[in-house]
Amino acid sequence: MSPEPARQATADLRAGGPSTGVTTTAPPDRRNTSASSIPAVPVSDVFAVLGSFPRGLTSAEVATRRDRYGPNELPGVRRGQVWRRLVAQFTDLFAVVLLVSSAITFLAYWLGQPRDPSTLQLALAILGVVLLNAGIGFAQEYSAERTAESLQAMVPRTCRVLRDGERRELPARELVPGDVVILDAGDAVPADCRLVEAQEAAVNNAALTGESDPVARVAAPVAPGPPLQARNCVFMGTDLVAGTAKAVVFATGTATEFGRIFRLTAAAPRQRTPLQRQVAVMARRVAGVALATGAALFAVRLPSGQPFVDTFVFSLGVMVALVPEGLPATLSVSLAIGVRRMARRHALVKQLLAVEALGSTSVVCTDKTGTLTQAEMTVVQLWADGAPHAVSGVGYAPVGEITDAGPVRELLRAAALCSNARLVPPTGRDPWRVLGDTTEGALLVAARKAGLDPAREEAGTPRVAEHPFDSARKLMSTVHRDSDGRFFAYVKGAPLELLAHCDAIGRSGTTAPLSDAARTQVAAAADSMAGQGLRVLAVARRPVSGPRPPLGDVESELTLLGLAGMYDPPRPEVRDAVDACRRAGIRIIMVTGDHPLTAEAVARRVGIVRESAPAVATGTQLDALDDSGLDALLANSNELLLCRVSPEHKMRVVTALQRRGEVVAVTGDGANDAPALKHADIGVAMGASGTDVAREAAVMVLLDDSFASITTAVGLGRSVYRNIRKFLIYLFSHNIAELVPILAATFAGFPLVPITAIQILAIDLGSDVLPALALGAEPMEFDVMNSPPRPRQERLFSTTVMGRTLFLGGIQALGVCAVFFWHIHASGIPYADFTRDNPVYREAITMVQAGIVVSQFFNALAVRTDRQSVFRAGLLTNPWLLAAGCFGIGLMAAISYAPPLQAVFHTAPLAPADWAVLAAFGALLLAAEELRKWALRHRRTSSKGGR
Repeated sequence: MSPEPARQATADLRAGGPSTGVTTTAPPDRRNTSASSIPAVPVSDVFAVLGSFPRGLTSAEVATRRDRYGPNELPGVRRGQVWRRLVAQFTDLFAVVLLVSSAITFLAYWLGQPRDPSTLQLALAILGVVLLNAGIGFAQEYSAERTAESLQAMVPRTCRVLRDGERRELPARELVPGDVVILDAGDAVPADCRLVEAQEAAVNNAALTGESDPVARVAAPVAPGPPLQARNCVFMGTDLVAGTAKAVVFATGTATEFGRIFRLTAAAPRQRTPLQRQVAVMARRVAGVALATGAALFAVRLPSGQPFVDTFVFSLGVMVALVPEGLPATLSVSLAIGVRRMARRHALVKQLLAVEALGSTSVVCTDKTGTLTQAEMTVVQLWADGAPHAVSGVGYAPVGEITDAGPVRELLRAAALCSNARLVPPTGRDPWRVLGDTTEGALLVAARKAGLDPAREEAGTPRVAEHPFDSARKLMSTVHRDSDGRFFAYVKGAPLELLAHCDAIGRSGTTAPLSDAARTQVAAAADSMAGQGLRVLAVARRPVSGPRPPLGDVESELTLLGLAGMYDPPRPEVRDAVDACRRAGIRIIMVTGDHPLTAEAVARRVGIVRESAPAVATGTQLDALDDSGLDALLANSNELLLCRVSPEHKMRVVTALQRRGEVVAVTGDGANDAPALKHADIGVAMGASGTDVAREAAVMVLLDDSFASITTAVGLGRSVYRNIRKFLIYLFSHNIAELVPILAATFAGFPLVPITAIQILAIDLGSDVLPALALGAEPMEFDVMNSPPRPRQERLFSTTVMGRTLFLGGIQALGVCAVFFWHIHASGIPYADFTRDNPVYREAITMVQAGIVVSQFFNALAVRTDRQSVFRAGLLTNPWLLAAGCFGIGLMAAISYAPPLQAVFHTAPLAPADWAVLAAFGALLLAAEELRKWALRHRRTSSKGGR
């Protein structure tokens, strides 16, 4: 390419403004006209053109550019105007029905002669309930948005940058144009950048172009044109799927290509979850039944000579009795509480759908390192010169000793040079830590224990080329130049794979041919280490002819230097979590890239494997199985370990499990895990050690990377589903208690209603919404993980739920019907002589309202548990429920005794004996439900004993 395009690009970019700070060129003006010339700039000119340096920007220059360009972040999603979002709360079907009812009631009051104040009170009460529900819904939606934003902030986006000549890990929002970024496979690209170095680099541009196939990237200049089409540029929102790269930032924030697309898509509404859609369908059906029932009763009573307005108010009461006004808000609150509880237990749920699906998870495909173990690899044994060498010390602190370190120094030197990780000394409260791969970090720690300084070795033998590790070769190679100008390749990787590329072995400081006997000895040493639960790496070297030899030359005719065995201790909490999964009927399949012996050793330590001979399949064996063979393997193996598998294998296993009807959760931390994470029912990424790509693909992020957090999240997911069913039973059983007395009075020929519409609305306000919200916050039951996962096709409002609703609602209905007609009959007054102002009638309807309120207090206690006695669960373990119930009873007392409220609700004061009767009915309901639970527990115990 001629130098003219490069000179033109330089001229275009330098036109952005005068230089500031210590740079000699201006930072780029982030305009597309300038950006289009960036791909044509020669690598040697990129730093100058973009106002940067190979050592990165200085802190002073960064501050100047941050003031000019602002933070490297995209704007938050623009929320709708507050008043529009508030108005949207009134478009819910229940709200529309009640608004129409309120409007008709206002009209009836206006047209009535004489005007009845009670009709106006009813209209205002209905409107008040609508406003209350809208306020709750609006407040919850606003709170959910704030919660989602705060939870997302718990997983910070970071990147590696050169600043002041040092490699630093910084939040991506602090990037400015001209920053020099270091990228490794699995990293998300934090800004739009021009590459200056690229080693086998490939990117996934699906977020920008929709093409999911990896695209190779180079550092060499290309023809001018749109940067998105340039092979030497990478862009925010994409990810590096292979290789390594160094790049200079030329656009940040909204000036990036991703920022342009983000503005078009950020405001797109979220899809409703299947659970929400199922509840919405149920709500429409309930509303339809309410309207139809009210209309039918209106048609029946009107011809009997009842006044039109009275008949309408009666029918309206029936309709209001059937409408669970608080259902939408209660559902949202319950799901949001579940999300918050999971976040407090280190499980960040990104989608409400995950809360629902977690409760039915039947299989967990988990990796090993970092999830089951502590992700602090420690080299505990080395093998070199035909003998093992023990290594003491645990963790990343370079404290410990190596038995007879002399023969292993060259092994550890080669391993340290062939590593991209960095050992970071402790700062403040942070201990020694590793930036990069933990396996490489363990090798660096071992090198320090042998008296080597990895940084000094790298400076004296600088790297000139690299062939990154990939899952196909299972090797990583680097090329270095020593002080004499000679070039050496250092290779590390899986022992069997590396051994196949070796023809010599290091012996007592010299090189000997690798005979068959020596190969057998090396393989036996590797198997011995793996059998102890160690991860084993082999290390080799060879001289090469130049700085960039082909891969075939680098990884052939190698001299084996030895083996390194490292151990990642299991997390102490994992065994209990595995036991909990077993009790819950959840199957655990370990899917790992490690050696089968290593995988089995760890699986036995944490309790995944208990049999003497578990089923173990390698990636090679999976390749030999067709779909029916894989199905048979999954169906016939109670304990299964899948080892040496690739991302394609993991994806295939997930598909096969789903084909069998399983609900599958999959853990992953690398970019190559993204397909399986997306395809799984629950993709679980690691928050601390996982890549940005994995976190983006998953619906749940483990902030502590621990398998125990998955088990906890499953339990909380089951609890959320149970809580939703609890308040559904509570709401609909309460509606039965309101409807049945009205129907009974109609068929008994009583001219008035046993409970008025305004009383029903008061019940909904005092003893419906608030306790239902408290039930949504019910603590997790002790036995939630002692039953198998619910069937995938099970409906929310199942036959069991319906039966329990009818059971509890029927008891409430019988109780309030009994007190009403007992009060009426005890007066000796004929039905036809009763009027709305009759004191006996007012006492009777007060008894009905108070009876429902009191029985709902006991009903709320009854539905708290499915099988366990509420007394064993503890009456005080949900104080919010007790407070809500007491509020409802206190409101009922005010309605009964306060003269202003008596005038509104047409009530009368109740005697202490009346309250005692109502409390007895409520206690009877609780006793009946406790008896039902006892029968269920007894039946379950008997069935277990019979088996």
